[in-house]
Amino acid sequence: MACWMEGATLLLALLGLLDLQPVTGWSSRHLSLRRQIRGQHKRQPPQNITLAVILPQSNTHYPWAWPRIGPALERAVRTINADPTLLPDHHLTYAFKNSEDKKGICSESIAPLMAVDLKLAYDPWAFIGPGCSYTSSPVGLFTTHWDVPMVTAGAPAVAFYGGGYPSITNTGPTHRKLGKFALRICEHFGWREHVMLMFSDNKVDDRPCYFAVEGLYTELKSINITLEDRVFEEKKPINYSQILSDIQNDSRVMFVCCSPDVFRKLMVHFRRANLPHEQYVFFHIDVFGESLNSKHRQPWAHGDEDDAIAKDAFQNVKILTYREPQNPEYREFVNNLKTDAKMMFNYTIKDSLMNIIAGGFYDGLMLYTHALNETMSTSGTRPPGKDVTKRMWNRTFHGVTGLVHLDENGDRETDFALWDMIDTNTSAFQIVLVYNSSEEQLTAVPGTDLHWLGGVRPPDVPVCGFKNDNPICLAKTITIHQMVSIVIFFIFIMTLTITVFVYRRMKLEKELVAQLWRITWEDIQMSNLDKVLRSGSRMTLSLRGSNYGSLMTGDGNLQVFAKTGYYKGNITAIKYTNRKRIELNRKILFELKHMRDVQNEHLTRFIGACIDPPNICIITEYCPRGSLQDILENDSITLDWMFKYSLINDIVKGMLFLHNSVIFSHGKLKSSNCVVDNRFVLKITDYGLSSFRSESDTGKDAHAYYAQRLWMAPELLRMECPPPQGTQKGDVYSFGIILQEVALRRGAFYLEGDPLSPKEIVDRVILGEWPCLRPTMDPQSHSPELGQLMQRCWAEEPTERPEFNHIRLLLRKQNKESRTNILDNLLSRMEQYANNLEELVEERTQAYHEEKRKAEALLYQILPHSVAEQLKRGETVQAEAFDSVTIYFSDIVGFTAISAESTPLEVVTLLNDLYTCFDAIIDNFDVYKVETIGDAYMVVSGLPVRNGKLHGREIARMALALLDAVRTFKIRHRPEQQLKLRIGIHSGPVCAGVVGLKMPRYCLFGDTVNTSSRMESSGEALKIHVSAATRDVLLEFNCFQLELRGEIDVKGKGKMTTYWLLERATANDKTFQTRGKKNKESEERKQEGST
Repeated sequence: MACWMEGATLLLALLGLLDLQPVTGWSSRHLSLRRQIRGQHKRQPPQNITLAVILPQSNTHYPWAWPRIGPALERAVRTINADPTLLPDHHLTYAFKNSEDKKGICSESIAPLMAVDLKLAYDPWAFIGPGCSYTSSPVGLFTTHWDVPMVTAGAPAVAFYGGGYPSITNTGPTHRKLGKFALRICEHFGWREHVMLMFSDNKVDDRPCYFAVEGLYTELKSINITLEDRVFEEKKPINYSQILSDIQNDSRVMFVCCSPDVFRKLMVHFRRANLPHEQYVFFHIDVFGESLNSKHRQPWAHGDEDDAIAKDAFQNVKILTYREPQNPEYREFVNNLKTDAKMMFNYTIKDSLMNIIAGGFYDGLMLYTHALNETMSTSGTRPPGKDVTKRMWNRTFHGVTGLVHLDENGDRETDFALWDMIDTNTSAFQIVLVYNSSEEQLTAVPGTDLHWLGGVRPPDVPVCGFKNDNPICLAKTITIHQMVSIVIFFIFIMTLTITVFVYRRMKLEKELVAQLWRITWEDIQMSNLDKVLRSGSRMTLSLRGSNYGSLMTGDGNLQVFAKTGYYKGNITAIKYTNRKRIELNRKILFELKHMRDVQNEHLTRFIGACIDPPNICIITEYCPRGSLQDILENDSITLDWMFKYSLINDIVKGMLFLHNSVIFSHGKLKSSNCVVDNRFVLKITDYGLSSFRSESDTGKDAHAYYAQRLWMAPELLRMECPPPQGTQKGDVYSFGIILQEVALRRGAFYLEGDPLSPKEIVDRVILGEWPCLRPTMDPQSHSPELGQLMQRCWAEEPTERPEFNHIRLLLRKQNKESRTNILDNLLSRMEQYANNLEELVEERTQAYHEEKRKAEALLYQILPHSVAEQLKRGETVQAEAFDSVTIYFSDIVGFTAISAESTPLEVVTLLNDLYTCFDAIIDNFDVYKVETIGDAYMVVSGLPVRNGKLHGREIARMALALLDAVRTFKIRHRPEQQLKLRIGIHSGPVCAGVVGLKMPRYCLFGDTVNTSSRMESSGEALKIHVSAATRDVLLEFNCFQLELRGEIDVKGKGKMTTYWLLERATANDKTFQTRGKKNKESEERKQEGST
């Protein structure tokens, strides 16, 4: 106990020596500490989690100054320590350091030193702050190196984005999000060519405008907008005339970042300038809304003589700010912040957008605590900093500043606001547009409209250019001939227009009179259904009231789904009306003409109408597959989702065309009015001709009457006299009922549980009970997206139902493989299979060619190219005689002794290293390697491709190169031993050919081969032994130094004069040429003497 008390006292003394701020900044912390010391005999103290806080201590111009942020952090620490579920058995505390220099400015040299001090003194678990960008950069690099999380609501610069600072989590607004806000503004107003960025920059302190404009520059540059930038210093005299001149010559859309006073002066000078003011718009970047802090939100009002002109000038101004959180927790937080700041620092915090930063630090500390708590719950010990940071990123939670969403880079998504003077009477600024960076969408505030000085949005590039140099704007003098031509052209166009109008009118009247749609009853030949009925057919009419009957024979081979007849030899569908007679007024004539004009693949073709009483009917195209209702009720037909989506898409396409045509809407859309032709293309029927048709005579209590209204929208059911042509929103409701019918195949308006009659269903739908009565959905039978689409289509409020063009897009996203119809789907699959087969064949062919290339490359390494080509063609390789070649033989002196003293593997490694070296060298010469036997190496030049007399020179150069290589060659297992190569060369005629069928070899035959071998065996180590024949060949080149060895006994040859090949010189080396000639003359004299 006594030892712990002494340790605690020593810790307090060290805190004083290090000049650290008290944890909370006031004396209650020390009282708490004394209580903890006195209570140690009762329980074990919890482990401290120390946070390092680095912020400006006294300069309250910074939004992240300690008097502004300290109360928020203190409250967050108290909240965390009071919650037993957060950081159990741990106690959160913090140590503070000042990041200011002596002038009260953020210092990028002091901040990292403070970070090092805090690291050494406390080994903190995380760093809170700094806030300034320049101080955050080195501290962020240090925390990354230390693997310690850094949480801040400052550091808004663009440079912190992109992975260079993986330890930083930013819970405050950033300038990259501000740049995206400006980008969406430009896109929203169509400014994609030219924008000017103006800002104040004194190149001292934290340069807030520089970093803010950097965010705009980065984002606007991404869409290739031409950017002009202008920089001025507020502490020096500002040349407003030059700025206005640059604006006039370079831009019409300006984003300006400077103090509110300087911006007001700029706008006053702008208003006084002789400029077309309605062509300009200024966006003041005032993220903390300092210019809007006045009582009436009038940034132009300063109470001086310039107020009147400033008021007019600010009609060209829009202001960009952060958006203040609207949640009640934030208001409570700000009130507490004011109270705590007054108590702790005797500092008064005003209502300002700067309080967002304090809220950001509070939420950042709470976010870190939750992430640390989750990480420690899995490990139980202090986790790595990168694991805690990873849990904070890409996360959403509710904080005091509202919904806090951090993106995948650890930056908070921020809300922004655009302010405008929408009421010129009060001249007060209000929020007109709101931007959420997570959705990246601009949202207009209800009841507000942007105010443009000229009534319209100014373009970013004037029509006549910035300097009025566009040729289309240059003044031109119109001559009298041009004027006459224009008048004549105008008269001609008017005459042509009137003529076309009159012609089309006459043509329309002619078509109406001609009655091309009219069909007499005698022209229709009725189908002989009696034969079908006599064959034992049974009638299966849907209980839900299909307009067309389903007639099926007992064996199921013949189906007639509608009353049919033959017109001009083609089978047609006949739809009777209950009208006793038809009066052909102009309205009905137009409807019949429109029906004849409508042509679409997914609408049944209107053929004509018969108005001969009592056979008044409509004749349309006949679809032999029956209605969609009949197909769905036929359990013998299996429908997969490809089939279902194809049918649904056909309905959507037909209705989309119908809604965009003169018919406008259907009014009676249901599954029985969707018919399928023999190509399984669904077509919509029973549309149009609302005046021609009549209501059924069925009583309103009849089952069929209500069954036909199961597809009708609630708002139409509630009307006493609903429009016969229906409404477009009513068609969407009907489509939703059909969707459920197709998805479940349990009939129209299927309800799970006790079945209701059609009348009961219709009555409850009309009643509009809540929740609204709608068909039952089964997530097991369809996708969740399709269920959501059904619910939107049958929404109670018609305005909430989607249009058919939107429905088509939703269905296309849900079923990307769908095509126009079933046959197209099948053909598409066959085409895809054929393409896959072609790709497979091509892949196998490429593999075959690759293997063939490898086999040929291996063959060319074994046999000469010409010989290999003959064998590939299946030809017999004939032996070939060569008049003059040069053969090289070599072996290793003492190889037997080396082999005896080495393991077999070491011998193989030695030969492999040596011959690999030799093979690489001989590639530089016109030679052919014949074979290697043990330590023997045989090479020839002059075959299989003849090279004249060059064979001797090539072998000699090669032999010298090999000898040089051997002198530096190191044996792996005997690096100190010199390898001794013995070389022999001879020139003469040989015969070459392939010997054997299995493992064929290209061999040389003749006395030249034997003589070459004797030259090698009778030579000496590290020397090149050359015969007289080779010597004669080499002397013709005058570039080799030869030395006479004399006469030696050669086995099988007797006495032979031989030579040593010493070295090679260039053709211009006179010394070697002379020595070669002298050697030749000396040899001739010796031969004469012996004679």
